[in-house]
Amino acid sequence: MPYSSFLREIRSILALATPLIIGQLGQMLLGVIDTIMVSSLGVTPLATLTFTNSLFYIPMVFGMGIISCISVRTSTARGQKNAESARNVCRNGIFLALSVSVVFCTIALAIIPLFPYLDQPADVIDATPSYYSIVMISLIPCLMGIMLKNHADALERPWPAFWINMSGVALNVLLNWIFIFGKLGLPAMGLVGAGIATLMARIAIVVAMVIWFKKAESLKEWTPKHWFKKPDIEELKAQFKLGLPSGLQTLAEVSAFATAGLLIGHFGKVPMAAHQVALGIAGMAFMIPLGLSMALTVRIGETIGNNQRQRTIVKTGWLLTLTSSCSTAILFITSGSILAAWLVMGDQDPAIISTATTLLFVAGIFQIVDGLQVASAGMLRGLHDTKGPAVIGIVAYWIIGIPTGYYLSHQMGMEARGVWWGLAIGLGIAALFLSFRIWNKVHSPKPVNIP
Repeated sequence: MPYSSFLREIRSILALATPLIIGQLGQMLLGVIDTIMVSSLGVTPLATLTFTNSLFYIPMVFGMGIISCISVRTSTARGQKNAESARNVCRNGIFLALSVSVVFCTIALAIIPLFPYLDQPADVIDATPSYYSIVMISLIPCLMGIMLKNHADALERPWPAFWINMSGVALNVLLNWIFIFGKLGLPAMGLVGAGIATLMARIAIVVAMVIWFKKAESLKEWTPKHWFKKPDIEELKAQFKLGLPSGLQTLAEVSAFATAGLLIGHFGKVPMAAHQVALGIAGMAFMIPLGLSMALTVRIGETIGNNQRQRTIVKTGWLLTLTSSCSTAILFITSGSILAAWLVMGDQDPAIISTATTLLFVAGIFQIVDGLQVASAGMLRGLHDTKGPAVIGIVAYWIIGIPTGYYLSHQMGMEARGVWWGLAIGLGIAALFLSFRIWNKVHSPKPVNIP
């Protein structure tokens, strides 16, 4: 691989990945700010917020996986210099995001009568429906905004989309202050006010993205001229066929981590608290390889049909991912106790910090394989390959990872540490097979079939 080509690819990937990484970190920071603002209302509102967000996260992540097909199909159209195809992808992406979010929202609202059977405190169950309903409705503009951002990212215009989304985050904080605490002459609405603020901020992001698409001269050729023409059924089928396996793969990983929390909860409050602390730290670090993966999807999608360039992207993507993941691993292994202490307060600090430090050692190991698997999955998505990775993910996390974690924690006495080693093994299996798969794909003379 020529040195100049290698450096050029590093610059291209980092230029695209940087706003994506910062944006992901910003979204996580918003969750922290929401928690801090709601916590001032008392224990019950905070518990309700936590309970609702845990339920919201599953359909949101599943939906994000499905609409990730937009960045793939747009980047492919851009690589082919086919503006008409890109416009068609975006216009039908609106219908896809709207359909998926409405279905998920309807299902989410339909399960409200089942809340009393979810073994939560009675006051939390009583407080949940109103806030939960508003937040679930906000899933509709949430997924539509993400879809539009995916289109912009695939056109290698990530910074304006980044600033629009960060402005939405700032607006959410401002509206939280107004509606939660009753500022500017409005009544204090507490937790319901936080839900309204979230809904309004997500709607504002969608409106701002559409206005930008319509006004930006550089985007006019690549964005719809008529947004609500009759849907192209063939394009919608192609998007869903590509996106559904990605959604299932993402759901498999997220649900595995959620199940890990349930397994650890069996061992008491201290291991559970330590798990949340370590998971929060590891989640922040994961935003770097996740942002790189999103950029790699776009870069690979642009170069379908050019195997040499694809091999350069794969090598560069792995190098950048391993560099960031290994740096994080060293930090977790050498400074885990310091990181845990920053996030922990209370009488049980020493026990929680000690357990969290042990988990962060394991997290340091799985940061490496987790980075590799998400980078390889992103590049495979760019090649329109999602079914195989979905199967790999389901097998790695649910056939290998979770059962291994259960065995190590419950049968071998390793408790929370055993669950995390099970996750690490599952992620390692996924990384191995996904990396092998992308390497074979870019060395295969067989052309990529684009529906």
